[in-house]
Amino acid sequence: MSSAFSQEKRGELERMRHSAAHLMAAAVHAIWPGARFGVGPAVENGFYYDLDLPESLTQKDLERIEKKMRELKNKNLPYERVELPVDDAIAEMERLGQTYKVELLKLLKEKGSTAVAKETGDDDAVGASENGGALTISLYKTGDFVDLCRGPHVNSTSEIGVFKLMSIAGAYWRGNEKNPQLQRVYGAAFVNKEDLEKHLWRLEEAKKRDHRKLGQELEIFTFSDDVGQGLPLWLPNGSVIREELEKLAKEEERRDGYQRVFTPHITKDSLFYRSGHLPYYKEDMYAPIDIEGEPYYLKPMNCPHHHQIYAARPRSYRELPFRIAEYGQVYRYEQSGVLSGLMRVRGFSQNDAHLYCRYDQAREEFLKVMHLHARYYDMFGIEEYYMRFSKPDLNKLDKYVDAPEKWIAAMNIIKDVMEESGYPYVEAEGEAAFYGPKIDFMIRSAIGNEYAISTNQLDFLASERFDLTYIGEDNKEHPVYVIHRAPLGSHERFVAFLIEHYAGAFPTWLAPVQAVIIPIADRHNEYARKVYEQIFGTPVSNALGGIRVAVDDSRESMQKKIRNAQLKKVPYMLVAGDREAEEGKVSVRLRSGVDLKSMPVAAVIERIKTEIEERRDEPVEPAA
Repeated sequence: MSSAFSQEKRGELERMRHSAAHLMAAAVHAIWPGARFGVGPAVENGFYYDLDLPESLTQKDLERIEKKMRELKNKNLPYERVELPVDDAIAEMERLGQTYKVELLKLLKEKGSTAVAKETGDDDAVGASENGGALTISLYKTGDFVDLCRGPHVNSTSEIGVFKLMSIAGAYWRGNEKNPQLQRVYGAAFVNKEDLEKHLWRLEEAKKRDHRKLGQELEIFTFSDDVGQGLPLWLPNGSVIREELEKLAKEEERRDGYQRVFTPHITKDSLFYRSGHLPYYKEDMYAPIDIEGEPYYLKPMNCPHHHQIYAARPRSYRELPFRIAEYGQVYRYEQSGVLSGLMRVRGFSQNDAHLYCRYDQAREEFLKVMHLHARYYDMFGIEEYYMRFSKPDLNKLDKYVDAPEKWIAAMNIIKDVMEESGYPYVEAEGEAAFYGPKIDFMIRSAIGNEYAISTNQLDFLASERFDLTYIGEDNKEHPVYVIHRAPLGSHERFVAFLIEHYAGAFPTWLAPVQAVIIPIADRHNEYARKVYEQIFGTPVSNALGGIRVAVDDSRESMQKKIRNAQLKKVPYMLVAGDREAEEGKVSVRLRSGVDLKSMPVAAVIERIKTEIEERRDEPVEPAA
């Protein structure tokens, strides 16, 4: 369990990558003086810039841009900050022909910096500050290139480390398919050559582990244009994985005192006005459905429904904490340009729960939830994880509930708990939910890709909006604190992560098919069926209907059957021939290629059963 970098180091690396994006833009501007620029943020492992160019870029163009970047870097060009009144900045961008930048500045004037960040995905796209009531914009000059930017940057181009331009993709301006499509050039940037080479290795490995590719090959999920973008269809193999994860969650939550509930998919608009989702979150919700003259919405979150369950009758202090959980199906209208396999979808099932507690219980409950996250990660062999503590910008409470004292009290609770937990964390200003501070758990897969996979939030607003109270020992009503948590995130994102983490080779307890029996010839089919019945009929706790076993009685050769099972990532291949039938055994091979030789069927059953019941992260191989 660790964070790869301290918060300070992360900040330095992000600043260097952001500066590299400007360096790339300066190089593009030098080669194509008429280029128009969208946004160019730093991202995980590097940066990108969206470009409007008179021609389609090729791999040779990337090499050309990269060469120009090195020339500019070696000139030791300073990053010079200039501040202008917003109208002067608009005039300057118009003079330079940067129509997209003009559009951002006008959006900033009309709706503020939050709207710019939301529509572009770049928090630093425009730097703005108030100066005597007037809006001031920051620009950065790198050689002949001038760009809008919040900053900060490195002092000069020579301070940028090692970089490589990686790929070209299409990206709709402001994430909207109705807008022009720009060319997005991605680059990697690291402090030294060794780190860059490690990253390039991880990228090659990631291609093999891409959940979209493996999800299709292993028949886990699919999409249909007739169903709609971002709405996954789970195939039988994927449904097994979902059900196993949900069974795990139910067991762990029962151990921690949760009760299961179910809530509907649609709700009247009045509930979402009350919760604050429509005022603060409407752009991320599907359009309303008119039912008998009343607007209903597909729910984007389960919270308001759970609050209704809590409020169904008066609650006593003796009942608290009151913990309810469900895998609730929710829908969010993500822009089509950001949809990505199961990682970013419009309909998903979330490992959601809400805890209603007294103020004096909030600290302990929040800590218990953090430990629940860690238990899951240890179970899945996730060794690198840290917390991202998202706080509000208390100078911009138009984005949040205007209650500074409550924000500070909630943040103090979370900060104390994080310190006590001993888990590593970083702080992120201005990223809180509108109703309270939150923690996102960031995890790294086996090849180093990082994901925000789950969340833990403290909500002081719900008690007021929904009149959520309890009767205390003094027989008076008191407000509750609400903790939102989703340790396994959504089925969709978590399964996508696990596909990559395990490269599709799920541990035995999660594998859709756990063992396949392979008769060597047709005359061994009858014995293979007997073995199947013996394995299939074995009761196994922690399993959905016992061991998931199949028989491959196709007319293929034994070697081809074994190869097919390995391609499907089946943990165990049980080969049955004359000798095995005579001795009541099977020859056991692991998908890794390890040959366990001939074993009695009962011993094989016990081995597989133990792996399932203990939810081992990987099969135990014999000592060398």
